[in-house]
Amino acid sequence: MGRMFGTDGVRGLANAELDAELALRIAGAAASVLALSERGAPRPTAVLGRDPRASGEMLEAAVTAGLTAAGVDVINVGVLPTPAVAFLTGAYDAALGVMISASHNPMPDNGIKIFAAGGHKLDDESEDRIEAAIADRDLIPRPTGAGIGRVRTATDAAERYLENLARATTHRVDGLTVVVDCANGAASAVGPEAYRAAGARVIAIHADPDGLNINDGCGSTHLEELQAAVLAHGADLGIAHDGDADRCLAVDATGAVVDGDAIMSVLALAMRESGELAQNTLVATVMSNLGLHIAMREAGIEVRTTAVGDRYVLEELRSGSFSLGGEQSGHVVLPGFGTTGDGVLTGLRLMGRMAQTGKSLRELAAVMRTLPQVLVNVQVTDKAAVACAPAVLEAVAEAEALLGEAGRVLLRPSGTEQLVRVMVEATEIEIAQKLADGLADRVASV
Repeated sequence: MGRMFGTDGVRGLANAELDAELALRIAGAAASVLALSERGAPRPTAVLGRDPRASGEMLEAAVTAGLTAAGVDVINVGVLPTPAVAFLTGAYDAALGVMISASHNPMPDNGIKIFAAGGHKLDDESEDRIEAAIADRDLIPRPTGAGIGRVRTATDAAERYLENLARATTHRVDGLTVVVDCANGAASAVGPEAYRAAGARVIAIHADPDGLNINDGCGSTHLEELQAAVLAHGADLGIAHDGDADRCLAVDATGAVVDGDAIMSVLALAMRESGELAQNTLVATVMSNLGLHIAMREAGIEVRTTAVGDRYVLEELRSGSFSLGGEQSGHVVLPGFGTTGDGVLTGLRLMGRMAQTGKSLRELAAVMRTLPQVLVNVQVTDKAAVACAPAVLEAVAEAEALLGEAGRVLLRPSGTEQLVRVMVEATEIEIAQKLADGLADRVASV
C-alpha cells in the first residue's frame, strides 16, 4: 500500500476509499501517537470540526468513536473552516485537532486533516507513526469504564475564532463593498460575519450549504459567478473561498481575477512597509508564477521556494521564522495569527490594504505582471511512475531547452489525486500552450 497521507491529510471518495472504519482507525491511531504517548491528568482532548458536506456527518461519528475509544475527550466545534479548527486546537489547549473536509474537492469526496498540539500541521515522521498505528491495532489503546473518552459540544467556538480574526485585522474596511462566494462550505456563516464586523458591506453568494452543493460550480475553483456578481453589484472586489475556507482568491472591480501570487505581492509590500515582513522574505511554492519572483526582486524582497502544499510552506516559515507565505491557489499563511492558511484572514488583510491606501485592488495588484502560464492535468493510473518515466523526463528537457531563461516547465504528481500536473510558463501564451499540450500528450502516452 502506498503512503496514506497526501499533501493535506487523507482524502478519498467517502464511504468507498474513505469509509467509517478507516476514519475510526485513523482517529484512534492519531490519538495514540499525538495524545497518549505520555499519559497523565487531566485526560487529553481533541478538537473536532468539519465542513458541511453530507458524508461529514458519518465520518464525524466515526472519528468521534475512534478518539473516545482510545481514551481521548472530544470537543466538537461543528461546521467551521479548517483554520478555525487549527486555531481552536491551540485555544482549547487540546492534544490534537481533526478537521473532516476534502477542501476544494467535489462533494462525493471527503478527507481527514490532523493537527498536532497548538494547531500545527503534522510532519512526515508523525504521519508515518500514525500510519504504522493504523496498520497495527495493538498500538492503539482500548481503555474501559471511566477511561473511555467523553464528548462535549463547544458553544463558543465560532465566537472565539471571530475574535481572533478581529485581532488580526489591521485596518477597518468601512465603505468597501465585497461580494463573498462561500462555496456553500464551512465559511458560509463566519466568513460574511467577519467581513461585516470589519465594516464592509457584504453580499454573500453560495452561502446556503445543504450538504450536497459544496463547491458545486462555485467557490475558489469556479470564479465565473463571483465575477458576474461583482460587476452586477458594482462592488469594490469579490472574495472566493473553497469548501473549508483555507483559500482566498479575489476579483477586482472590473471582474479580473487576482490570484494567490498577486495577493501575496500586495500583502508582502504592505507588511514590509509596516515592519511585519520578517527578514524581508516571502515564502512561496514552485507553482508560483515567475512574475511574483520578478516583482519581489524589484521590490528588494527575497522569495524562498518550497514544494507544493501549504504544509511545506509552513515548515519553511517556521524553520526560518518568516512571517508570510503561501500558494498561487490562494493558501496564504500569516504565522503571527494562525498556524495554517486562512482564507477569511487573507480577505480581511487584502481589504485592509485597500482601505489603508485608498487604492483599488486593480491598482494594488498591478505591482505584479503575471507571465502566461498553462496548467494541464493528465489523468493517469500511477502518477509516481509516470512522472519519472524516461520518455517524460526527455520531453521536459526538450521543452526547457526551447524556453531557456524566458520561461520554465514544472511537472509533478498531484498530492491528492491520480493526476500528473504539467505547468509551462512562457513570454507568450501560444508558446506555453503548445509546449504544455505536447508534454501532456507525452504523459498520457506512457
